[in-house]
Amino acid sequence: MSYFPAFIKLDNSNILIVGGGKIATEKVEKLLDFSTNLTIIAPSLSEQMQGYIDHHNLPYHDRVYQKGDIAGFDVVIIAVDDIPLQADIFDESRNYRCLCNAVDAIDYCDFIFPSYTKKEDLIVAVSTTGTSPAFAKHFRKYLENLIPEGVAGFLKEMKALRSTMPKGKERMQFLDQKAQDYINSWR
Repeated sequence: MSYFPAFIKLDNSNILIVGGGKIATEKVEKLLDFSTNLTIIAPSLSEQMQGYIDHHNLPYHDRVYQKGDIAGFDVVIIAVDDIPLQADIFDESRNYRCLCNAVDAIDYCDFIFPSYTKKEDLIVAVSTTGTSPAFAKHFRKYLENLIPEGVAGFLKEMKALRSTMPKGKERMQFLDQKAQDYINSWR
């Protein structure tokens, strides 16, 4: 079965990252686009991870994961090479009813990270449901090059129009036509 594409609001979610190496650092970098409610548990850190912890004042525990560390978290990211530990944390996450992502172990994932690009309010995400992250990354880069520079300004204008126009069919048709005209102007 494949993954349902969804955008999740993480503002009030507590997120645990288990691991401090290159992959954990990449996950933290992505998550910082959406939340700073991140806690890291790892016996060692990449230099860049240490920089994120210092710059964003993220809680950090200098040790290996211990059973029960997952308590109080809504999301856990397991970015360690230890597959049995990934399995144990995933199993434990069932008791806490939190979402779990084990890097490179799709059997221990409630969700996966898409390859995405973010330009203010526009987020374009691509996934191959774990089949080929490399393809997703390169296809995302291809799509990213198609996005015009002025898209952020256009979206601000659309947001302002949505907030000032009364809801209803007329507003929906007007905004739909405006979006269509804007996209057609790229050709």
